Amino acid sequence: MTPLLHSDEVAHYRRHGWVVPRFRLGVDQVGRLREALDELLRRNPGVRPEKLVSAHIERDGGRVDNGEGVRGVAEFLALGRDRQIVDVVAAVLGDDLVLWGCHVFCKPALQGYETPWHQDGHYWPIRPLATCTAWVALEPSTRANGCLRVISGSQREQRLWPHLHEDRSDLTLNQRIVDDGIDMSKSVEIELEPGQMSLHDVYMVHGAAANTSAQRRTGVALRYMPSTSLFDRSLRPAQGKTGLAVDFAQRPLWLVKGVDRCGGNDFVTGH
Repeated sequence: MTPLLHSDEVAHYRRHGWVVPRFRLGVDQVGRLREALDELLRRNPGVRPEKLVSAHIERDGGRVDNGEGVRGVAEFLALGRDRQIVDVVAAVLGDDLVLWGCHVFCKPALQGYETPWHQDGHYWPIRPLATCTAWVALEPSTRANGCLRVISGSQREQRLWPHLHEDRSDLTLNQRIVDDGIDMSKSVEIELEPGQMSLHDVYMVHGAAANTSAQRRTGVALRYMPSTSLFDRSLRPAQGKTGLAVDFAQRPLWLVKGVDRCGGNDFVTGH
């Protein structure tokens, strides 16, 4: 069988901390996901579209929020459990995988929020810290409309830089990295067509500019961790300072491939 993530792509991910696989979703699947996006936006008129946290958790047919302020749509859970996407991620994380998050980032035309330079691992309760994010584009993601930007190679030291809290209402996240010692010349803008995706490491320094263009930009960030790590519900990293209403204590987990190697992950809470 032809691998869904080729050896050169795995090597690129290991070296640079990110990769855009040749694999992409089919046109029909992207069409269904756009319909799911439309439904997600209809269900959440009071939520900033950049902050649709845990969009994969649907309660009571979408009539009840998911405990994190969002009324989810089950189509996004199906995407997170999609066998091909899981196998792509398994090529870099291993064959024992847990789906623990799904965030829909929808940046409206002309007014889409900035995402400051940051590291995901700064505010996630996973120990040892390990996660791969699969960022799936549902619409064109370009320089003009605020595509994902990464600092290539910034994951190599596997360290977390200090972050500052910014008390602003026009940011997707309120945590900004203190960039002393980070080589910002290594910045790469990852442009994607609908159905394409990028993968990036938990230690990767990344962000995105505001959308000042006339074209909306939407992506689905699927979060996976190897089951050798523990999703520690007792931890509250950056609690209340991210600008997102997350509830890791009640966040449901799905074992999407293999077995729970650490033996301590809870697949009951939140379901």
